Parts: sequence; C-alpha cells; structure tokens
Amino acid sequence: MIGFPVNRGPLRFLSGLGLLSITLLAGCARTAGSSTAAAKDYWLYVGTNVGNEQDNTIFLYRVDGATGAFTRVSAQHGGASPTYLTLSANHHFLYAVSETQTFRGAPGGGVSAFAVAPRTGDLKLLDQQPSNGASPCYISLDRTGKTALVANYVGGNVSALPIAPDGQLGAPTTDQHTGSGPHKNQTTSHAHCLLPDPTNKFAFAVNLGTDRVYSYRLDPTKGQLTREAEPAFVAKPGAGPRHLVFHPDGKHAYLINELNSTVTVLAYDAAAGRFRELQTLSALPAGYTGENSCADIHVSRNGLFLYASNRGHNSIAVFAIDTGNGTLVPIQDVDTQGKTPRNFTLDPSGRLLLVANQNSNNVVSYRVDPQSGLLTPTGQSTEVPSPMFLQVTEDFGR
Repeated sequence: MIGFPVNRGPLRFLSGLGLLSITLLAGCARTAGSSTAAAKDYWLYVGTNVGNEQDNTIFLYRVDGATGAFTRVSAQHGGASPTYLTLSANHHFLYAVSETQTFRGAPGGGVSAFAVAPRTGDLKLLDQQPSNGASPCYISLDRTGKTALVANYVGGNVSALPIAPDGQLGAPTTDQHTGSGPHKNQTTSHAHCLLPDPTNKFAFAVNLGTDRVYSYRLDPTKGQLTREAEPAFVAKPGAGPRHLVFHPDGKHAYLINELNSTVTVLAYDAAAGRFRELQTLSALPAGYTGENSCADIHVSRNGLFLYASNRGHNSIAVFAIDTGNGTLVPIQDVDTQGKTPRNFTLDPSGRLLLVANQNSNNVVSYRVDPQSGLLTPTGQSTEVPSPMFLQVTEDFGR
C-alpha cells in the first residue's frame, strides 16, 4: 500500500486505505506544478478581541511567502473587538464586526466599513451600523459584494446589510432564530456563521445552539434574506455546528461541529439549497480524552485537503479529500504552538498556513506540502494581543 510522506508532527492513518490512498496521491501529484513558482510576500490583517474602541485593534503584517516570517507594518483603530474581518473582492474595502454586547449605547454589536489605502493598506472608517444582535462573530459578503452577512452569537440571529457602491453599509434587516439543544452550551440560539453558497442563490446560517443549518433565499440587489420553511441540515443533537465551508466543486461542503469535535461531510443540492450527510468523523486523534472544542475549517485551493482547528488539543487536523465523493481520510495532527487556535487561513498560493492562537497571543506559520497537504512548522511567529481572525491578501486593490 502506498502511504503518505512522513513529515514533522504526529501522523494518523486509517487502516486499509488501499486504492483510495493511491488515488489521492495521484491527484496531488497532478496538481503540484504550481509549487515551482517563485514565492511572493503577502499582507495580513489580524482582527483581535481588544475591547477598547480607542485602542489599536486591527494589525497589519507583511508575511514573507518563502520563509513564513512576519513583519508588523501598522496597528490601527478598528473599533472595539473586531474579531472577524472580510475584504471586498477588489480589496478596496474591509468590513469588521465589533463582537460586543453594547454598541453606541444600545444592546448589540456593530459592523464597521473601512476604505483600504491602495499603497499602505491603512484603514479609514467609512461607516458603522448596528448588527441587531449581541456579540457578532462572523461576517461574509455575497458574491456580488452588495450585501454583508453577519451572524450574532449571543443575539442568536443573523443580519443582512446592503453595501453601497462607495463601500458604506446600509441599515440591517434581521432574522431571529429560536430553539436549544441538549449540551450545556445550547440553552438558547447561537448563530455562528452566515455565508453565501457558490451560486449566490442561497445563504446558510449555522447555529451552534439549535444544531441546525438554516437556508435563506438571497437577494443581493436589495440586501435581503428570506428564510426557507425547513432547515437545510439538522446535525446530531449536541454536535454544536459552528462553521461551514464549500468544496471548490460546488457539490460538497464541510461542517465543523464545535461541541462534539467532529467534521461532517455534506453533499450539496444547489437547486434546492439542502445538504445530505455523507460522513462524520472526529477532528481529534484516537485516544485523546481531554477537553476540546473545534473552531475553524478550510479547504485547500486545489480541493485535495481539508484543515480543521482544535481548541484544547490545540492542533490543526489535516484530512485528505477523496475527489470522487468528497469524503475524508485523516492524515496529520499538528500542534499550533499556542493556545486556542480560534482561526487560521491559507495564503493565496496555498503554500503557507497561518494560525491565530487567541489565548497565547501569537500568530504562527506552517509550510504546506502541495503534494501531500502535510504541514511543517516554519519556526516563525509573532506576538499579537488576543488574535481572533486572519485576513490575508496579495494587494490592496488598484
């Protein structure tokens, strides 16, 4: 049997991979040509949980694409607790949530729009709006860039905010979720993620508190969401679904479950906006019995590998993706060199993986093998106060 190449960090394998492992490795080899291109540098915005609005709360770094080294460029006023960020497709605007329970003296969190300076990456505040729910923890843009989609964790609801051509935000419209689950952290609704599907026809809200993924018809021209009568997916009771990510093929998606530390593979029906479970497996290595909660999840740009973060075990779990049916094979667990990896990201080349360790105040980098998907520490890290989210970009627009 052909196995995966050995790399630093503990590997974990399923027995009897047989033909599947050969197929996966052959697919990796066919897509490895990009690894010969020269590495380039990248820009990295880091959102933090620094609570004082007057403090510098968004940090900008240059990341060396060859070594993974970090150089701080600036520290900027990004509002209170800008824990989740997103850039517009043209990189002219950056949007951030303020993960707070009061905003402008009223209950709830906020959403800020910034103009991005084309040469320096400096941020200029354009507009702020309430999120209409406490502790917003996720923001994404629809695929036209005309609507911001926000999940409010403590508020247990989701909001859509129209975006004007100049980047400014309009007033939000909000849909409240209700319900609970059997876990002690599921006493009420906790919306944790809201993002569009690849067709931009639907948006999906992942709710940790109710074990559901809700489906919405998306109208970006009006900045509005209309909820479908039935959920798009119902997770196992107590799973606590947190984040959803689509495979590049548009036919599969992956759901990371915070409370039971699992990853669920989903088949996606793009016409109906519904999901069907194909596989659920642990994000933890066999034999681990300590406390853990999963956090973030990403698919490699070539669609061959999936990465998931564990808080408690403090690791990145690496999976190979069967490109035929989307199912997963666990291949590696890598220590994150810090505590509580709430968020991580891949650089645009797919050669570097960057991890934000919230409770040890550091961001670290790993080299990604394009053929095997395995991670190797670069030995590079940087100190950042309470890093919560990493937004990497090649440039600041033109």
